[in-house]
Amino acid sequence: MAELLGIGLSHYPPFSGTDDDMAGILRRTLQDPAIPEREKDPANWPELMRREWGSDEGRASAAEHRAALIKGFERTRQALDDFEPDVVLVWGDDQYENFRDDIIPPYAVLAYDDVDVRPWAHAAESSDMAGRANIWGEAADTTITVKGRPDIGRHLATHLLERGVDVPYAYRQLHHPGLPHAFLNAVLYLDYHRVGFEYPVLPFPINCYGRRVVSYQGFMSRFDDVRELDPPSPRPSRMVDIGGTVAEILAESPWRVALVASSSWSHAFICDKTWRLRPDTPSDRALYDHLVAGDVDAWRLVPLDDVEAAGQQELLNWFPLLGAMDRIGRPVPTWSEFTETDVFNSNKVFATYEP
Repeated sequence: MAELLGIGLSHYPPFSGTDDDMAGILRRTLQDPAIPEREKDPANWPELMRREWGSDEGRASAAEHRAALIKGFERTRQALDDFEPDVVLVWGDDQYENFRDDIIPPYAVLAYDDVDVRPWAHAAESSDMAGRANIWGEAADTTITVKGRPDIGRHLATHLLERGVDVPYAYRQLHHPGLPHAFLNAVLYLDYHRVGFEYPVLPFPINCYGRRVVSYQGFMSRFDDVRELDPPSPRPSRMVDIGGTVAEILAESPWRVALVASSSWSHAFICDKTWRLRPDTPSDRALYDHLVAGDVDAWRLVPLDDVEAAGQQELLNWFPLLGAMDRIGRPVPTWSEFTETDVFNSNKVFATYEP
């Protein structure tokens, strides 16, 4: 039996940028004339939001938020290094990068070979980093090589199909020239201190944005910008089951595999119940409590409508991780951390499920 490591982390794009820009999504949302002025008035905000916003529109508190995230990435990178995987499978969303108008699968296995990526030159609109300065001061032509394991990708796709999971697969990019930012940012952030990242990566994208993937190109819009919606994302319970099947297949393989869920939790910019100004923290906290308790059944029962109403679309990347850990008998994380915010678009959770 092969050994599996589970990791949950964030790929929060503004973490790539400077502290001055980290609250940029909220600043743009506050310019939306369709949101009532009373909702945009800091005097009516929760205490945490007022404190983070401060007198400088979140610039000072960005450093505090960054420090908390750095600790999370240091802890998850240490777990990865201790485990020494043969491959890092990453569940992440394709935010109108390869899943576009010509083909939108519910999920896929990307059995890529090594990929030369220019993170800043290839930044897509949904990454929110196109044309922006990055925290490392890296030039636009900076290139990194992300190693691949197409043999493991083919093995996984083959056995998923044989076990009744009708999974698409690909050997090369369809539209985006590098890697979608859910996968690339996982690599960049796990290597935040730029010591190198030598582990091969196997991307497993999920159509998390579903109803908004083409209609809104998976990103921000004005509150009154109402469009015809697309078909939905796969159901959360389906992703739990698929994660379990992935774990079964890889546990029977000869490889040591790290299974990574890459996303923040509820996103303010798609959470209508908070006027798109802050995340749905109560919904996030409820799921986090179930995660800490190892109550995967509670996650399995979450309706897709609830996920969408909370702005938790990208949290669909975590459902297969919980399904995988439950299937191998390790539903309770070894370690986890919930980083709460009202100003920096999304709550962030880190978790490890160590052997």
